[in-house]
Amino acid sequence: MSPNVSTARRDKQSFHYIIRSGLAGGIAGCVAKTVVAPLDRVKILFQASNPDYRKYAGSLRGAFCAGVQIYREGGVRGLFQGHSATLLRIFPYAAIKFMAYDQVHHMLMPTRAQETNARRFLAGAISGTMSVCVTYPLDVIRVRMAFQTKSPSQYGISGSPTFTQVLKHIYNEPTQPTPTLRVGSVPVMNTKNLLDRFPILKFYRGFSVTIAGMIPYAGVSFLSWGFLRARFLPPDKAGHRPPTPIADLAIGAVSGLLAQTASYPFEVIRRRMQVGGITRPDRWLRLDETVRAIWQCGGWRGFYVGLAIGYLKIVPMTAVSFAVWQGTKRLLDV
Repeated sequence: MSPNVSTARRDKQSFHYIIRSGLAGGIAGCVAKTVVAPLDRVKILFQASNPDYRKYAGSLRGAFCAGVQIYREGGVRGLFQGHSATLLRIFPYAAIKFMAYDQVHHMLMPTRAQETNARRFLAGAISGTMSVCVTYPLDVIRVRMAFQTKSPSQYGISGSPTFTQVLKHIYNEPTQPTPTLRVGSVPVMNTKNLLDRFPILKFYRGFSVTIAGMIPYAGVSFLSWGFLRARFLPPDKAGHRPPTPIADLAIGAVSGLLAQTASYPFEVIRRRMQVGGITRPDRWLRLDETVRAIWQCGGWRGFYVGLAIGYLKIVPMTAVSFAVWQGTKRLLDV
């Protein structure tokens, strides 16, 4: 290993570098989420098939009408309902994701000669999975907050729910007995017993499908980001790329579009499972029955409901996220 590579490795694995890298990622995530917060709320209502907004799903015009209805009923605050939980989740999520990507990227690809598309995908998938594992309960809480509309009493929460109210509501959700699973002839604890013993698991509804969806989403996102930057922003003789905010925005937008297309069905399934405690409070929704319910309701198109608004949200969000991440890293000398 050359002295330059060795020095770079030490620098990128230093405590100060990791903290600044995480700070840059957290700031980028918060700015990007704030930009698209109203679109995010509309998309969640569509994905989770909220009965008050189901009639609007399926078109950009419907998304606009849904936004207008939200504004009429709750004003600007209604458009940003659940955003406090979003920021509480997104800062550690984005900080861990971008910080982990920097570290994993450096371990897998310490030099540009070692950069391959497979390694770019793997670095993105690993970083995205790590961030989800740490912050998933916060995502469930903010989805519940965003899902709430004009009929809150049926969910046991009066008025626009606060973070604490939703937290308590999920923790205290009743569970019904389900058939005991068996491995061979050995009985395995059923879902009710498992949730009664470990209530924290209620905050992990849809976690398995989230991980399944995060692998293509983060993998494709960082693969596209790395490939396009290498293709269109070659480094100078000193090995540095010039500051290019416009290029960062454009490349980030394309990366977000490709990643959203690859992972969207997993996201729809995840949203349905996350709000299962509201739509089906009597039982735990399984992955297979959630998939069947979506298919029976809308066929293959059901797995892409809200995709248009998904693009409308994810393209600017990813563009802003990558651009702010790069800009903040330059400011922090990362």
